[in-house]
Amino acid sequence: MARQGRWVIKIGSALLTNNGQGLDCALMQSWVDRMVDLKRQGIEVVVVSSGAVAEGMTRLGWQKRPASVHELQAAAAVGQMGLIQAWESRFQTHGLHTAQILLTHDDLSDRKRYLNARSTLEALIGLNVVPVVNENDTVVTDEIRFGDNDTLAALVANLVVADRLIILTDQNGLYESDPRNNPSAEMIKEAQASDPHLYEVAGDSGSGLGRGGMITKVRAAELAARGGAKTNICSGRSPDVLVQIAKGENPGTLLHPDTSPMNARKQWLAGHLQMRGKLILDDGAAKRLRETGASLLPVGVMHVEGEFSRGEMVLCEDQHGERIAGGLVNYDAWEATKIARKKSGEIQQALGYINEEELIHRDNLVIF
Repeated sequence: MARQGRWVIKIGSALLTNNGQGLDCALMQSWVDRMVDLKRQGIEVVVVSSGAVAEGMTRLGWQKRPASVHELQAAAAVGQMGLIQAWESRFQTHGLHTAQILLTHDDLSDRKRYLNARSTLEALIGLNVVPVVNENDTVVTDEIRFGDNDTLAALVANLVVADRLIILTDQNGLYESDPRNNPSAEMIKEAQASDPHLYEVAGDSGSGLGRGGMITKVRAAELAARGGAKTNICSGRSPDVLVQIAKGENPGTLLHPDTSPMNARKQWLAGHLQMRGKLILDDGAAKRLRETGASLLPVGVMHVEGEFSRGEMVLCEDQHGERIAGGLVNYDAWEATKIARKKSGEIQQALGYINEEELIHRDNLVIF
Protein backbone atom coordinates (compact mmCIF):
# COMPACT_ATOMS: atom_id res chain seq x y z
CA MET A 1 0.00 0.00 0.00
CA ALA A 2 1.20 3.51 -0.82
CA ARG A 3 2.44 5.58 2.08
CA GLN A 4 -0.28 7.81 3.52
CA GLY A 5 1.83 9.40 6.23
CA ARG A 6 4.49 8.84 8.86
CA TRP A 7 3.65 9.20 12.53
CA VAL A 8 5.89 9.25 15.59
CA ILE A 9 3.81 8.12 18.57
CA LYS A 10 5.14 8.86 22.06
CA ILE A 11 3.63 7.10 25.06
CA GLY A 12 4.39 8.30 28.58
CA SER A 13 5.45 6.38 31.67
CA ALA A 14 2.24 6.93 33.64
CA LEU A 15 0.25 5.29 30.84
CA LEU A 16 2.58 2.39 30.13
CA THR A 17 3.07 1.41 33.75
CA ASN A 18 -0.47 2.01 35.03
CA ASN A 19 0.82 4.74 37.35
CA GLY A 20 3.76 2.67 38.51
CA GLN A 21 2.00 -0.66 39.08
CA GLY A 22 3.93 -2.54 36.39
CA LEU A 23 3.42 -2.55 32.64
CA ASP A 24 -0.23 -2.25 31.61
CA CYS A 25 -0.01 -5.00 28.99
CA ALA A 26 -3.72 -4.94 28.16
CA LEU A 27 -3.58 -1.24 27.28
CA MET A 28 -0.35 -1.78 25.34
CA GLN A 29 -2.12 -4.45 23.29
CA SER A 30 -4.93 -2.02 22.53
CA TRP A 31 -2.44 0.59 21.30
CA VAL A 32 -0.68 -2.03 19.20
CA ASP A 33 -3.98 -3.11 17.64
CA ARG A 34 -4.73 0.50 16.66
CA MET A 35 -1.20 1.08 15.35
CA VAL A 36 -1.48 -2.02 13.18
CA ASP A 37 -4.73 -0.60 11.80
CA LEU A 38 -2.84 2.60 10.96
CA LYS A 39 -0.18 0.60 9.14
CA ARG A 40 -2.90 -1.14 7.11
CA GLN A 41 -4.06 2.33 6.04
CA GLY A 42 -0.56 3.11 4.79
CA ILE A 43 0.58 5.14 7.80
CA GLU A 44 4.14 4.33 8.87
CA VAL A 45 4.62 4.19 12.63
CA VAL A 46 7.59 4.86 14.90
CA VAL A 47 7.01 4.37 18.65
CA VAL A 48 8.85 6.44 21.26
CA SER A 49 8.31 4.54 24.47
CA SER A 50 8.86 5.75 27.99
CA GLY A 51 8.59 3.31 30.85
CA ALA A 52 12.00 1.65 31.17
CA VAL A 53 12.87 3.36 34.46
CA ALA A 54 9.35 2.92 35.85
CA GLU A 55 9.30 -0.77 34.90
CA GLY A 56 12.74 -1.20 36.43
CA MET A 57 11.55 0.45 39.64
CA THR A 58 8.66 -2.00 39.80
CA ARG A 59 10.95 -4.98 39.22
CA LEU A 60 13.36 -3.73 41.87
CA GLY A 61 10.60 -2.99 44.36
CA TRP A 62 11.32 0.77 44.52
CA GLN A 63 8.35 2.98 45.42
CA LYS A 64 10.04 6.33 44.74
CA ARG A 65 12.01 7.47 41.70
CA PRO A 66 15.69 7.71 42.77
CA ALA A 67 17.63 10.94 42.44
CA SER A 68 20.96 9.24 41.73
CA VAL A 69 21.82 9.08 38.03
CA HIS A 70 23.47 5.68 38.44
CA GLU A 71 20.43 4.24 40.21
CA LEU A 72 18.25 5.59 37.42
CA GLN A 73 20.57 3.97 34.89
CA ALA A 74 20.37 0.68 36.78
CA ALA A 75 16.58 0.85 36.85
CA ALA A 76 16.53 1.59 33.12
CA ALA A 77 18.79 -1.38 32.39
CA VAL A 78 16.49 -3.70 34.34
CA GLY A 79 13.32 -2.16 32.92
CA GLN A 80 14.37 -2.19 29.27
CA MET A 81 14.28 -5.98 29.29
CA GLY A 82 10.60 -6.10 30.18
CA LEU A 83 9.61 -3.05 28.16
CA ILE A 84 10.94 -4.17 24.79
CA GLN A 85 9.75 -7.74 25.39
CA ALA A 86 6.26 -6.42 26.04
CA TRP A 87 6.22 -4.42 22.79
CA GLU A 88 7.66 -7.28 20.75
CA SER A 89 5.21 -9.88 22.06
CA ARG A 90 2.22 -7.66 21.39
CA PHE A 91 3.21 -6.75 17.84
CA GLN A 92 3.95 -10.45 17.28
CA THR A 93 0.22 -11.15 17.70
CA HIS A 94 -0.09 -9.42 14.31
CA GLY A 95 2.98 -11.10 12.83
CA LEU A 96 5.09 -7.94 13.09
CA HIS A 97 8.58 -7.48 14.50
CA THR A 98 9.86 -4.56 16.55
CA ALA A 99 13.37 -3.14 16.79
CA GLN A 100 14.86 -1.47 19.85
CA ILE A 101 16.56 1.85 19.08
CA LEU A 102 18.41 3.51 21.98
CA LEU A 103 19.60 7.06 21.33
CA THR A 104 21.55 9.79 23.09
CA HIS A 105 21.71 13.47 22.24
CA ASP A 106 25.18 12.91 20.75
CA ASP A 107 23.70 10.48 18.22
CA LEU A 108 21.66 13.29 16.69
CA SER A 109 24.15 16.13 17.02
CA ASP A 110 27.02 14.27 15.33
CA ARG A 111 26.42 14.31 11.57
CA LYS A 112 27.76 10.82 10.91
CA ARG A 113 25.76 9.25 13.69
CA TYR A 114 22.72 11.30 12.66
CA LEU A 115 22.90 9.79 9.17
CA ASN A 116 23.51 6.33 10.60
CA ALA A 117 20.47 6.61 12.89
CA ARG A 118 18.31 7.95 10.08
CA SER A 119 19.43 5.25 7.63
CA THR A 120 18.76 2.51 10.17
CA LEU A 121 15.28 3.81 10.95
CA GLU A 122 14.47 4.17 7.25
CA ALA A 123 15.66 0.61 6.61
CA LEU A 124 13.54 -0.75 9.47
CA ILE A 125 10.45 1.10 8.26
CA GLY A 126 11.08 -0.23 4.76
CA LEU A 127 11.25 -3.77 6.16
CA ASN A 128 7.83 -3.30 7.84
CA VAL A 129 9.47 -3.45 11.27
CA VAL A 130 8.14 -1.13 14.01
CA PRO A 131 11.01 0.86 15.61
CA VAL A 132 10.63 1.33 19.36
CA VAL A 133 12.82 4.27 20.39
CA ASN A 134 13.96 5.23 23.86
CA GLU A 135 16.72 7.31 25.38
CA ASN A 136 19.80 5.24 26.17
CA ASP A 137 19.42 5.81 29.91
CA THR A 138 22.03 3.20 30.80
CA VAL A 139 24.97 5.14 29.36
CA VAL A 140 24.02 8.83 29.23
CA THR A 141 25.02 11.47 31.76
CA ASP A 142 23.24 14.69 32.68
CA GLU A 143 25.22 16.56 30.05
CA ILE A 144 23.99 14.52 27.08
CA ARG A 145 20.57 13.18 28.17
CA PHE A 146 17.48 14.46 26.37
CA GLY A 147 15.82 15.11 29.73
CA ASP A 148 12.45 13.75 28.68
CA ASN A 149 11.02 11.53 25.98
CA ASP A 150 8.81 14.34 24.64
CA THR A 151 11.95 16.07 23.38
CA LEU A 152 13.32 12.77 22.12
CA ALA A 153 10.09 12.12 20.22
CA ALA A 154 10.29 15.53 18.54
CA LEU A 155 13.90 14.93 17.52
CA VAL A 156 12.94 11.53 16.13
CA ALA A 157 10.08 13.14 14.19
CA ASN A 158 12.60 15.50 12.61
CA LEU A 159 15.04 12.65 12.01
CA VAL A 160 12.59 10.54 10.00
CA VAL A 161 10.80 13.56 8.42
CA ALA A 162 7.48 12.62 10.05
CA ASP A 163 4.39 14.61 9.22
CA ARG A 164 2.79 14.04 12.62
CA LEU A 165 3.94 13.72 16.23
CA ILE A 166 1.39 12.23 18.62
CA ILE A 167 2.09 12.64 22.33
CA LEU A 168 -0.13 10.33 24.38
CA THR A 169 -0.38 11.44 27.98
CA ASP A 170 -2.56 11.06 31.07
CA GLN A 171 -4.23 14.42 30.32
CA ASN A 172 -6.89 15.07 27.66
CA GLY A 173 -4.86 17.87 26.12
CA LEU A 174 -3.51 21.34 26.86
CA TYR A 175 -5.82 23.59 28.88
CA GLU A 176 -5.95 27.33 29.52
CA SER A 177 -5.45 26.49 33.22
CA ASP A 178 -4.75 23.34 35.21
CA PRO A 179 -7.91 21.16 35.02
CA ARG A 180 -6.87 19.35 38.21
CA ASN A 181 -7.35 22.62 40.10
CA ASN A 182 -9.97 24.25 37.87
CA PRO A 183 -12.71 21.87 36.66
CA SER A 184 -14.07 24.54 34.29
CA ALA A 185 -10.74 25.03 32.51
CA GLU A 186 -11.12 25.20 28.73
CA MET A 187 -9.05 23.00 26.45
CA ILE A 188 -6.97 24.61 23.71
CA LYS A 189 -8.19 22.68 20.68
CA GLU A 190 -5.90 24.20 18.03
CA ALA A 191 -3.00 26.66 17.95
CA GLN A 192 0.28 27.36 16.23
CA ALA A 193 3.13 25.48 17.88
CA SER A 194 5.13 28.71 17.91
CA ASP A 195 2.50 30.62 19.93
CA PRO A 196 4.28 31.93 23.09
CA HIS A 197 0.96 31.83 24.99
CA LEU A 198 1.25 28.04 25.14
CA TYR A 199 4.21 28.30 27.52
CA GLU A 200 2.19 30.52 29.84
CA VAL A 201 -0.56 27.94 30.30
CA ALA A 202 1.62 24.79 30.41
CA GLY A 203 2.07 23.44 33.94
CA ASP A 204 4.28 20.94 35.73
CA SER A 205 4.15 17.17 35.41
CA GLY A 206 1.21 15.55 37.13
CA SER A 207 3.10 12.31 37.69
CA GLY A 208 6.20 11.46 39.68
CA LEU A 209 7.11 8.74 37.21
CA GLY A 210 8.17 10.68 34.15
CA ARG A 211 10.50 13.66 33.68
CA GLY A 212 8.13 15.59 31.45
CA GLY A 213 5.06 17.76 32.01
CA MET A 214 2.93 19.87 29.67
CA ILE A 215 5.77 22.36 29.33
CA THR A 216 7.98 19.67 27.74
CA LYS A 217 5.14 18.75 25.38
CA VAL A 218 4.82 22.35 24.23
CA ARG A 219 8.57 22.51 23.68
CA ALA A 220 8.45 19.23 21.80
CA ALA A 221 5.66 20.51 19.57
CA GLU A 222 7.66 23.63 18.77
CA LEU A 223 10.71 21.54 17.96
CA ALA A 224 8.70 19.14 15.79
CA ALA A 225 7.13 22.11 14.02
CA ARG A 226 10.58 23.26 12.91
CA GLY A 227 10.66 20.03 10.93
CA GLY A 228 7.14 20.68 9.63
CA ALA A 229 5.27 18.11 11.74
CA LYS A 230 1.87 18.63 13.33
CA THR A 231 1.62 17.63 17.00
CA ASN A 232 -1.37 16.07 18.71
CA ILE A 233 -1.37 16.12 22.53
CA CYS A 234 -4.14 13.84 23.77
CA SER A 235 -5.14 11.24 26.32
CA GLY A 236 -3.70 7.78 25.92
CA ARG A 237 -6.31 6.23 28.23
CA SER A 238 -8.34 5.39 25.12
CA PRO A 239 -6.33 3.98 22.20
CA ASP A 240 -9.21 5.02 19.95
CA VAL A 241 -7.66 8.51 19.82
CA LEU A 242 -5.35 7.12 17.12
CA VAL A 243 -8.37 6.08 15.07
CA GLN A 244 -9.95 9.52 15.56
CA ILE A 245 -6.82 11.32 14.42
CA ALA A 246 -6.58 9.08 11.35
CA LYS A 247 -10.17 10.11 10.50
CA GLY A 248 -9.21 13.76 10.69
CA GLU A 249 -10.75 14.36 14.11
CA ASN A 250 -9.05 16.20 16.96
CA PRO A 251 -9.52 14.39 20.29
CA GLY A 252 -7.12 16.65 22.19
CA THR A 253 -4.91 19.62 21.33
CA LEU A 254 -3.57 20.04 17.79
CA LEU A 255 -0.54 22.29 17.29
CA HIS A 256 0.30 23.34 13.75
CA PRO A 257 3.68 24.04 12.11
CA ASP A 258 4.34 27.01 9.88
CA THR A 259 5.58 24.90 6.97
CA SER A 260 5.55 21.37 5.55
CA PRO A 261 8.07 18.72 6.71
CA MET A 262 10.06 18.75 3.49
CA ASN A 263 10.10 22.54 3.13
CA ALA A 264 11.30 22.88 6.72
CA ARG A 265 14.05 20.34 6.13
CA LYS A 266 15.18 22.11 2.96
CA GLN A 267 15.31 25.43 4.81
CA TRP A 268 17.42 23.83 7.54
CA LEU A 269 19.83 22.37 5.00
CA ALA A 270 20.05 25.63 3.06
CA GLY A 271 21.10 27.72 6.02
CA HIS A 272 22.57 25.36 8.57
CA LEU A 273 25.86 23.94 7.37
CA GLN A 274 29.06 25.18 5.75
CA MET A 275 30.07 23.63 2.41
CA ARG A 276 33.03 21.29 2.91
CA GLY A 277 33.69 20.09 -0.62
CA LYS A 278 32.44 20.03 -4.18
CA LEU A 279 30.98 17.49 -6.63
CA ILE A 280 31.11 18.23 -10.36
CA LEU A 281 28.13 16.66 -12.15
CA ASP A 282 27.64 15.58 -15.74
CA ASP A 283 24.83 17.14 -17.78
CA GLY A 284 22.39 14.29 -17.14
CA ALA A 285 22.77 14.40 -13.36
CA ALA A 286 22.59 18.20 -13.33
CA LYS A 287 19.35 18.10 -15.33
CA ARG A 288 17.77 15.48 -13.06
CA LEU A 289 18.59 17.48 -9.95
CA ARG A 290 17.30 20.75 -11.42
CA GLU A 291 14.09 19.36 -12.90
CA THR A 292 13.05 16.56 -10.56
CA GLY A 293 14.98 17.00 -7.30
CA ALA A 294 16.08 13.37 -7.54
CA SER A 295 18.78 11.82 -5.39
CA LEU A 296 22.35 12.20 -6.59
CA LEU A 297 23.83 8.86 -7.68
CA PRO A 298 27.59 8.26 -7.99
CA VAL A 299 27.30 7.59 -11.73
CA GLY A 300 26.47 11.26 -12.33
CA VAL A 301 29.58 12.62 -10.58
CA MET A 302 32.54 13.48 -12.81
CA HIS A 303 34.97 14.93 -10.26
CA VAL A 304 35.31 15.22 -6.48
CA GLU A 305 37.03 18.25 -4.99
CA GLY A 306 38.04 19.06 -1.41
CA GLU A 307 38.20 17.07 1.81
CA PHE A 308 34.97 16.15 3.53
CA SER A 309 33.55 13.43 5.76
CA ARG A 310 30.32 11.51 5.62
CA GLY A 311 27.45 13.67 6.84
CA GLU A 312 29.03 17.00 5.89
CA MET A 313 27.52 19.48 3.46
CA VAL A 314 28.94 19.51 -0.09
CA LEU A 315 28.24 21.71 -3.08
CA CYS A 316 27.03 20.28 -6.40
CA GLU A 317 28.03 22.15 -9.57
CA ASP A 318 27.60 21.46 -13.27
CA GLN A 319 30.51 21.34 -15.72
CA HIS A 320 30.23 25.09 -16.30
CA GLY A 321 30.69 26.00 -12.63
CA GLU A 322 27.04 26.81 -11.99
CA ARG A 323 25.80 25.98 -8.49
CA ILE A 324 22.98 23.45 -8.53
CA ALA A 325 22.46 22.09 -5.04
CA GLY A 326 23.94 21.32 -1.65
CA GLY A 327 23.43 18.27 0.50
CA LEU A 328 24.61 15.92 3.22
CA VAL A 329 26.93 13.42 1.57
CA ASN A 330 26.78 9.70 2.40
CA TYR A 331 30.48 9.02 1.80
CA ASP A 332 33.87 10.50 2.71
CA ALA A 333 35.75 12.36 -0.04
CA TRP A 334 38.12 9.47 -0.78
CA GLU A 335 35.19 7.08 -1.01
CA ALA A 336 33.28 9.44 -3.30
CA THR A 337 36.33 9.64 -5.56
CA LYS A 338 36.49 5.83 -5.85
CA ILE A 339 32.81 5.43 -6.71
CA ALA A 340 32.42 8.48 -8.99
CA ARG A 341 31.10 7.49 -12.45
CA LYS A 342 30.05 4.09 -11.11
CA LYS A 343 26.55 2.68 -10.94
CA SER A 344 25.02 2.06 -7.54
CA GLY A 345 25.37 -1.68 -8.05
CA GLU A 346 29.14 -1.26 -8.39
CA ILE A 347 29.71 0.51 -5.03
CA GLN A 348 30.17 -2.76 -3.16
CA GLN A 349 32.85 -3.91 -5.57
CA ALA A 350 34.66 -0.56 -5.54
CA LEU A 351 34.75 -0.12 -1.76
CA GLY A 352 34.16 -3.59 -0.37
CA TYR A 353 31.00 -2.29 1.38
CA ILE A 354 28.06 0.02 0.79
CA ASN A 355 26.60 2.77 3.00
CA GLU A 356 23.85 3.94 0.66
CA GLU A 357 23.02 3.58 -3.02
CA GLU A 358 22.89 7.37 -3.30
CA LEU A 359 25.80 9.76 -2.88
CA ILE A 360 23.25 12.30 -1.56
CA HIS A 361 19.67 11.27 -0.81
CA ARG A 362 16.99 13.64 -2.10
CA ASP A 363 15.70 14.23 1.46
CA ASN A 364 19.16 15.61 2.35
CA LEU A 365 19.46 17.74 -0.78
CA VAL A 366 18.41 21.35 -1.37
CA ILE A 367 18.23 22.78 -4.89
CA PHE A 368 19.51 26.36 -5.32
